[in-house]
Amino acid sequence: MKKLYIIGAGGFGREVAWLVERINAAEPTWELQGFLDDDPKKCGMAEGGHCIIGGCDILERLEENVWVVCAVGAASTRKKIIEKTQKYENVSFATLIDPSVLNSSSVTVGEGSIICAGTILTVNITIGKHVIINLDCTVGHDVQIGDFATIYPGVNVSGCAIVEEEAELGTGAQIIQGRRIGRKTILGAGAVVIRDLPEGCTAVGMPARAVKYRE
Repeated sequence: MKKLYIIGAGGFGREVAWLVERINAAEPTWELQGFLDDDPKKCGMAEGGHCIIGGCDILERLEENVWVVCAVGAASTRKKIIEKTQKYENVSFATLIDPSVLNSSSVTVGEGSIICAGTILTVNITIGKHVIINLDCTVGHDVQIGDFATIYPGVNVSGCAIVEEEAELGTGAQIIQGRRIGRKTILGAGAVVIRDLPEGCTAVGMPARAVKYRE
């Protein structure tokens, strides 16, 4: 059994703890040590039956090799946490895929990624590092998903679409075939993408259109 810490003690962190339980029920793999959270007010509390041990700096003091996974939904925040954590030589990043996920052998998934229950990944899909694909999503053929992207529940990504690094796709969003979602773009819940979206915007609506750009 590999010793695992979950970074982030919020609601999604509890869902990831449940995902770990489901993986272990199918094949014992992970020995969950608890949560890490940099909010000092949470230290010593419990979430989902597991203790919040402290902040990520605890990893530096551990003498043994351990595994971590970051359960923070916000893509830019997750990237900052991983950049801080990956400097610890004793830390490896766990890739967690729920046993219910349907995927072909031609799907590749980068380290640290989380793929939740009910998701379907078809063929020739490339998923980057530290990606979150939440509950009940579908990802079609030849899709590319960049590092640190977040796909919230019930999103449908059609074939040959490209989701660039740190993009966030809101709950229930729909991406038609061949469209590109730019880096760090945030797509609102229920939006329908019928044309490419540029980098660094917030887009909403049916069809989705950019309503704000970040500097």
